[in-house]
Amino acid sequence: MSEVVLTRTVNESQSERSEIIFPSDANALGNLFGGRLMQYIDLVGAMAASRHARAITITASMDHLDFVAPVQIGDLLILKASVNRAFRTSMEVGVKAIVEDIRHNRLRHVSSAYLTYVAVNLDGSKLVVPQVVPETEHQQRRYEDAARRREMRSGETQRKKEMRASLGDGWHL
Repeated sequence: MSEVVLTRTVNESQSERSEIIFPSDANALGNLFGGRLMQYIDLVGAMAASRHARAITITASMDHLDFVAPVQIGDLLILKASVNRAFRTSMEVGVKAIVEDIRHNRLRHVSSAYLTYVAVNLDGSKLVVPQVVPETEHQQRRYEDAARRREMRSGETQRKKEMRASLGDGWHL
């Protein structure tokens, strides 16, 4: 008997979050703290991953985070997340952050990131996730790019394991 493979479209799990940036979110120059932006990125990414998996998800990695432009006090920050590809128990989610200039009706790209989430049950055991069905050319490109990024992450993970093993017990931070 064959296993049924669940699928979901990209649109079924897309998530969006908006924030107004206040002084408590900013550094001495009036720009949003990078760590706060990372928190917002992780939250909206987790929303998309959880919607896709219909389960609790945990952040496995955040990579390729680009800070393109500063976000300032008073800016309206909009974060958009989509599941690019699902593997067995993990999903790559792309997040784009933009600032909306309300007075001039313009959008400005400020950051992008790729995150990997793993679906788990209440005991913390990994769950199999539905596969992604890309419907547009753009979604198909992101789907294919996600496989390449995963391969690069795998190589980097293996390299780090080998480095730690070669350092033995003498390796300390």
